[in-house]
Amino acid sequence: MSEKKEKKDEELKEPKSEEEASKKAEEKTESKEAGTEKTDDKSKETNEKKPESKKDKKEKTDPKDEKIKSLQDQVLRQMAEFDNFRKRTEKEKASMYSAGAGDVIAKFLPVLDNFERGLADVSDDTDDAFQKGILAIYKQFKTALDGLGVQEIDALGKTFDPNFHNAVMHVDDKDKGEQEIVEVLQKGYTYNDKVIRYAMVKVAN
Repeated sequence: MSEKKEKKDEELKEPKSEEEASKKAEEKTESKEAGTEKTDDKSKETNEKKPESKKDKKEKTDPKDEKIKSLQDQVLRQMAEFDNFRKRTEKEKASMYSAGAGDVIAKFLPVLDNFERGLADVSDDTDDAFQKGILAIYKQFKTALDGLGVQEIDALGKTFDPNFHNAVMHVDDKDKGEQEIVEVLQKGYTYNDKVIRYAMVKVAN
């Protein structure tokens, strides 16, 4: 009796057919694949939610990098400030040189005036040796001033301009234009387009 019972139990345990056995095998395979997919999804979610590593945080917030960037900015600012200082200093030096040279030249202008007064009645074709010598020195002096950038201010017959002329006398003359300069009492000069002595003039009307 016991042997028959064991045979029946074994038959019950075994699948009734090959189809049922294959179905059970497929179900097991699908369940395993489903489990594998769930595991993959969980691992993906874990990787996506995984916080940044300490190394990444260190690279983003490394105080050494911030210090280097700060020092680079300071160096660039210092270089820009130095360049501005150099340009400003060169400009100031040029301005000081021009002002100093203008003051020196202005002191020579009375000498030029005396030359012109003394040579007022001397012509270029004079036969007097002394007059020829003085005339040659005057021309050389005038050429040297021209080479330095000293120019005479054009005044006679021009309209009065307070930027270049200093009116010390006034006269009514119907034959002259409004604010016309009719006489130059003292010549004016510019040095590099800057007035170092205003022309002293008489103005009509």
